[in-house]
Formats: sequence, structure tokens, C-alpha cells
Amino acid sequence: MKLVIAGGSGFIGRKLTDLLIEKGHQVIILTRTDRPSKHQIKYVKWLQEGAAPEKEIGKADAFINLAGVSINEGRWTQKHQKQIYESRMTATDEILRIIRSLPEKPTVLVNASAIGIYPPSLHAVYTESSTEISDDFLGRTVHDWETKAEQASIHGVRVVYMRFGVVLGTEGGALPLMVLPYKLFVGGRLGSGEQWVSWVHVTDVARALLFAVENNHLNGPVNVTAPIPTRMEEFGKMIAAILQRPSWLPVPVALMKLALGKKSSLVLEGQQVLPEVLVKEGFKFSFSSLESALTELLT
Repeated sequence: MKLVIAGGSGFIGRKLTDLLIEKGHQVIILTRTDRPSKHQIKYVKWLQEGAAPEKEIGKADAFINLAGVSINEGRWTQKHQKQIYESRMTATDEILRIIRSLPEKPTVLVNASAIGIYPPSLHAVYTESSTEISDDFLGRTVHDWETKAEQASIHGVRVVYMRFGVVLGTEGGALPLMVLPYKLFVGGRLGSGEQWVSWVHVTDVARALLFAVENNHLNGPVNVTAPIPTRMEEFGKMIAAILQRPSWLPVPVALMKLALGKKSSLVLEGQQVLPEVLVKEGFKFSFSSLESALTELLT
């Protein structure tokens, strides 16, 4: 297949590109900077003055949209929140424009999303059929992002929203920051420790994205989380056990909020989210237990 990726140079995008190349697919990566194309990967300029990526794409089987300013970097100032929101809206608008311009439409648009759409809860269990939407920055951002991406269906394109959980990997995401205190022998419970962590290994994220492209039964929301979420306290204890480090220094809520500002909600709040659609459609996780995921990443 020929697949177009927006955000292909990011943490998840790099892992996905490697998987697609391994499977023998052709990849077009939309980029803001000039980069030389190489075997199976073509870089096409977009979101720059004079750029017309539709002229270079030709017929594509699928678009995968991972573009947007990372929520893991920087404090969530009002300016940064605006960048997080607008970068996702702008990129998705441009993808919709490109799709409209193509004489032959792609079969599917797989759009990144996040479990932040669900309200934080210590007790609720969320699946794709859950209708609750969190009334906070992440909830509103994800809702608007999905709503915009759905416009591709007007052109007969199947649309899938991949609601990522906490993506675990060594080259990006939240794990390096979560592991650092343990490596410095000052690891411990974050906040109450009762908050849920609906995690997923980055390898399974890449595999799930390709699964969504290949599986014509998938449309709408798909939770991309491992089948067994865990509480934050157990998550920390697992890191400590694998690294053979102590887990003794609790980090108070007030200190987390002082250090991270509004972004502290990423670790102080959580949701118990299950990948009901992926499981029903027969997706097999490479890392279904937290121990197997962290062992692979940390040893």
C-alpha cells in the first residue's frame, strides 16, 4: 500500500514508519522541512507557503494523522495550550483539504486521538461506547479533533479515531520522565497512587494503527490501550522492581501541581479505559501485561 503520514517524524510516527517499511509498504511523510527521500519513504512539503502536497501524493490508500504539538513537552501555559489545540486543528484541516483535492480518495483516514476525552475517574470503566466527555482542556481538544476529522467521511472515506492511552517507549512519551526519579533513587507514589494508568507499549500502538488501516470493520473511536490498566502506585512499584530501585518517596499533589501546573493532571488524574473494539476484532497485543512491557523497555 501507499500510506501518507502526517507527524511521521514524531515518537509514534517513527515507530509506525519502521513497521510499514518492514511490511513492504510505501510511505509518504508530510513534513515542513526539506528532507531527501529514500527507499520506500518519500518526504513531501506541507503547511508551508506554496506547498501543494496533493500534486506529489497521487493515489494513496490511507492517510494517518499523528500531527500536533506534544502534550508531554513544556508547561501548559495558556499559550502552550493554544499551540496544542491549534496545531491539531490546522493539520487536520490541511489533510481534509488534500483529500478533497485528490481525484482518487484514500480508503481510510486514521486520526490520532486520546483517552483524555473520557472524564477522570477512580471507579468508572470506559469503552468506545462510553459517551461521557471530560469538560477540561484535553476533553474539549480531543472532542473537537475527532469532530473535525469526521468530515473526511463526506468524501466516502472511512474514519477511525485512535484514542491513545499512556504510550510507553524509551524514545519519547511519558515513560522517560516517570522512570527518572527511580534511577535517581527518589522514586515513589505520585499523588494518591489510586489514579488509573491506561498504558500501551509503543510497538502495539504502531501495530494497532496498521490494523485500523487493514481492517475495514473499524470506524469511529478505537481505544488504543493494553487490556489490563493499572493503578499509579502499582505502576511505580513495577518500575522500581524492574530497575531494582526503592519506591519510598511519595510526591504530594501540591508539589506536582507546583512543578507541572495544569499538566500535572496527566499523572494525578486518570481513566480506566479498555480496548473493547480491538479485542473484539481480534487484535493480539504483543505486550498485554505491564510487567512484559516495562521489562522489554527497561532491561
